Amino acid sequence: MLAQLARTLEEWLYNSFTELMEEMELWEWDGAKKDFWTRLAKSLQSQKVLVTWAGRLDKRLATQQDFGKISWAAATRSIRRCRERIEQIGGSYIDTEPTM
Repeated sequence: MLAQLARTLEEWLYNSFTELMEEMELWEWDGAKKDFWTRLAKSLQSQKVLVTWAGRLDKRLATQQDFGKISWAAATRSIRRCRERIEQIGGSYIDTEPTM
């Protein structure tokens, strides 16, 4: 199970299961159907369930891998949240044309 989690985190450029759960706020269900860990994280996030074992799982996983740097997901999350919010209120790239 840990090896599968490590592969999921590596594939999506996350550093921890906790980070994966935070990221699920920006994912649709169709994107989260890939494997057990993404489905679990999306389920927990959508129901606003905080799990106490996530931190312990992250520590155990960190002993097996080197996650000393910031992940791509963490570095771009605020930008992607901003884009999602703009799209929710009906904005788009067309609204930023110089003539507007």
